[in-house]
Amino acid sequence: MKYTNPREASPVDVFFNLVGGKYKGAILWYLARRGTLRFSEIKKCLPKVNPKTLTQQLRALERDGLLVRTIYPEVPPRVEYGLTKLGEDIFPLIQEIHCWAVNYVWGLPKEKAPVTVRMRMCYRKERN
Repeated sequence: MKYTNPREASPVDVFFNLVGGKYKGAILWYLARRGTLRFSEIKKCLPKVNPKTLTQQLRALERDGLLVRTIYPEVPPRVEYGLTKLGEDIFPLIQEIHCWAVNYVWGLPKEKAPVTVRMRMCYRKERN
């Protein structure tokens, strides 16, 4: 549900409106774990997402102040995405959700698991 004034919503609704879009949580996860990434690097981390959807989600996260898009005046142009302070502040919550989800899925009997769990490493080295 979208609100014209976030103060009309419950804090939980505000949180899920910010990070609940398709791939938003995953984008924040990879940026927090790996640092600043280019579009193509984010795309490698999320191979099933199409470029249009990824662009929409990145723009929404930028609009909401969770990430910053930096354009470098180079040829060819270089664009990088990184977390803002607000985006960094939200990462511990996403980490907790990640841990909860892993425990939930691995705790289910195999035949009842609603999702396939794949622990997948991105092509970029994790930041320390």
